[in-house]
Amino acid sequence: MKDTQQSQDQNAGDTPVIEIRDLHKSYGELEVLKGVDLVAPRGHVVSLIGSSGSGKSTLLRCANLLEESQQGEIRFEGEPIQWRGQGLSRHPADRKQVTRIRTNLSMVFQQFNLWAHMTILQNVMEAPVTVLKRDRAEVEEKARYYLDKVGIGDKCDMWPAQLSGGQQQRAAIARALCMEPRALLFDEPTSALDPELEQEVVKVIKDLAAEGRTMIIVTHDMRMAGDVADHVVFLHQGKIEEEGPPQELFGNPKTERLQQFLSATVPS
Repeated sequence: MKDTQQSQDQNAGDTPVIEIRDLHKSYGELEVLKGVDLVAPRGHVVSLIGSSGSGKSTLLRCANLLEESQQGEIRFEGEPIQWRGQGLSRHPADRKQVTRIRTNLSMVFQQFNLWAHMTILQNVMEAPVTVLKRDRAEVEEKARYYLDKVGIGDKCDMWPAQLSGGQQQRAAIARALCMEPRALLFDEPTSALDPELEQEVVKVIKDLAAEGRTMIIVTHDMRMAGDVADHVVFLHQGKIEEEGPPQELFGNPKTERLQQFLSATVPS
């Protein structure tokens, strides 16, 4: 169902955009991730599901280097993150590498995180202009394009407070797209929205998936996970309990824990 963009991306090479091996993450004595592997191939969508506290958002933040892990390997397009120190003292050795990689992994948060003192257009333009040092006129053209793409091109001159929650989240997605990243990372993008507004955002994410964009999505929405993902990962207590194509995971869950989770979260 993916279009030609995915085919072109796949032809560019088989190296995954993000690859994580044996990742461990602790907050003091609390171990949140206990040896997790994750691969996001180019042009694929990976959904992370699991109960609250299972470690899925922490895994996403570690992938984007917003959190520092204590053990394991993280690679971006085959390039390993360089580390200094060990255990709780481990941190990235090269801040320029972190900045470069993070600008290619755009994150969309649960709470939108739009700047209240900027218009919607200014919000979308800010990072490409100030971080990437791109030409302002060129960025404005692309920002307007991406706002049109998510269906709120007519809201450019409005302030975030004037928009609904669904419109604000779509603005946040346009802001992420304007960085023209190699992958999009979504952390519960619809959980702060009521059901009607949620569907506005789900449609945008489905459209992006159909274009063959590389995405990792942490979500509580099992229907969206099943519709957009190529691969679903079920986390339980900091470990991968089960993973596979959505039709397998949702249609024939093998572990008792996943069966219990789905019975509590999937509408009958």
